[in-house]
Amino acid sequence: MSMTVFDRAGVFGLLLAAALTLPAAAFADPTAAPLPKPRPVEITPTPATPPAAAPGAPAQPFQPIDPTVAIQKANDYFNGTRTMIGDFVQISGDRRSEGKIYLQKPGKLRFEYAEPATLDIVADGLTVAVVDRKLATQDFYFIWQTPLKFLLKDRIDLTRDVLVQDVTSDPDNVTITVVDKETFGGTSRIKLMFDPATFALKQWEVTDPQGNETLVSLFNVDLRTPPDPSVFQIHANRLDSSSSRFMNQN
Repeated sequence: MSMTVFDRAGVFGLLLAAALTLPAAAFADPTAAPLPKPRPVEITPTPATPPAAAPGAPAQPFQPIDPTVAIQKANDYFNGTRTMIGDFVQISGDRRSEGKIYLQKPGKLRFEYAEPATLDIVADGLTVAVVDRKLATQDFYFIWQTPLKFLLKDRIDLTRDVLVQDVTSDPDNVTITVVDKETFGGTSRIKLMFDPATFALKQWEVTDPQGNETLVSLFNVDLRTPPDPSVFQIHANRLDSSSSRFMNQN
């Protein structure tokens, strides 16, 4: 049984740059107790603690980041990230799942879901495969049909590649909201959330063309160790095979 058109559109809520709305069969009972949340780990050295204010001195008021500066810092992060290994937690409606993320620029990515989920998403540089381990099926997409460009393009410029809709900041997050009109199924809205101190990507939230929201959070991120190349291999039919299931925008 293949995924419905609705489910296929939801798949690319995850692929940012990335969130995936999994079919219900890929999850355990959503009323079950939630899994423990992984402990976040800093991926860059913690900035030095500023000197303590003199007793009685007024606290410095929060200063929102300039939107132009925020966009440039986001571009610098994406363009400076060449490899990644980490953990992710995904929230889609009342469903929660987690797994491992592997990235090798340009073009290679894997979202490997932990049980009870049964799907993996693999990009090998040209093709994106959505693999159902339980049903032993694969659905194929071209990379340009997905928001994977945020993670996979060799160079990204948010002001040219998407429409930047809003930039907000608070002491805990810098959030850049963009609109991508070129994803499979229609227009998606993506909120990219960065750490204000390091400007590392912490979370993203995707609203797909049907209005479904998916939140993905990153933990235990390693930007130094290259992933094993085998994790990006697609082992079955390709887009150039007549027996492959694949979708396009026609």
